[in-house]
Amino acid sequence: MEFTVQRDVIAEAVSWAARVVPPRPSIPILSGVHLQASEETLTISAFDYENSTKSEVPAEVNQPGDILVSGRLLSEIVKVLPHQNVTMKLEDSKVLLTCGATRFTLATMPVDEYPKLPQFPVLSGHIDADKLATAVNQVSIAASRDETLPLLTAIQVDIDGPKMTLMATDRYRLAMREILWHPQDMKMKANALVRAKVLSDVAKTMTSTGEVSLALSDATVPGAARIIGFTAGDRSTTSNQMDGDYPPVRRLFPESTPIYAVVNRQELLEATRRMKLAAERNTPVRLQFSDGTLSLQASQGDDVQGADALPATIVGENIQTAFNPTYLTEGLSVLTTEYVRMSFTHPSKPAVLTGQETVDGEEDLDFRYLLMPIRYGA
Repeated sequence: MEFTVQRDVIAEAVSWAARVVPPRPSIPILSGVHLQASEETLTISAFDYENSTKSEVPAEVNQPGDILVSGRLLSEIVKVLPHQNVTMKLEDSKVLLTCGATRFTLATMPVDEYPKLPQFPVLSGHIDADKLATAVNQVSIAASRDETLPLLTAIQVDIDGPKMTLMATDRYRLAMREILWHPQDMKMKANALVRAKVLSDVAKTMTSTGEVSLALSDATVPGAARIIGFTAGDRSTTSNQMDGDYPPVRRLFPESTPIYAVVNRQELLEATRRMKLAAERNTPVRLQFSDGTLSLQASQGDDVQGADALPATIVGENIQTAFNPTYLTEGLSVLTTEYVRMSFTHPSKPAVLTGQETVDGEEDLDFRYLLMPIRYGA
């Protein structure tokens, strides 16, 4: 095997494919990335039995063939090479890599022991890349980081014809985003439980092409692996869906909220960040809505006290509540509108944050962020 490829092209492709290479693989063979040269294409792939990646890039192929080499080592090498063409040539059981005057000799691993990539599911539809990236970024903040509750580390994806709903919760907050997409079957109904990290990686690395293709395995086939796949440009990735039933969190959103306040989103975000500095660890920021003003307070006992105030348009009775400042700032950060509407049914019940373009406009219900309040002493 021998091929030549542009340095930037192989550096980007190897770096992306090696994302699924485990830092401490259960078996040594999983530390590799598979490089296959054929005709005018170099295919770089990796698989850890849970997730797979594959990238196809143009290359000058002098001798077709394939090799398996350390993914992390190759990724580190190619990104520091000179900006010249890179040639890789198999010589016996070693690979000679040259780039200008730079030379590396790498050991290979047995290709026949490397697991085959899973079969890519049948295409289910297409989605605007920017819409997908925004939706995943908004929802993933609410996914749990606690691996002892694996279901809550996932994002639930519900498909009902042209509407796709993404949901995530860590029990203290719930994020839900609805977007339109283009399914192959306009009557399609499906759901998938996907690790938040997987979707976040897709949002970060596969949304620069304008459109992303989504593929779901047929859930009606008995015993078949449940796989979700994404394709964008020359990249494709698959991930095993998680087993289990996601909790019925959609019903947590109240049908009506008689109390709400509309505040400038950026001003509230900055004020909350300031109050977070005065809040003792694991203590909330207190919010009081009254007489056209939102007052914020936080403290560390008698040592530090902070206070701030913002103009607010308040509908309904005056209300006092308190929230985890980190959860509040994260929710405000992913809203994209000038104003935020904070809706309540009762001070001790969850609040719902939605976006609003103008102070007296309609709320945007495409993204909703439900936040549990925290009890605090007087």
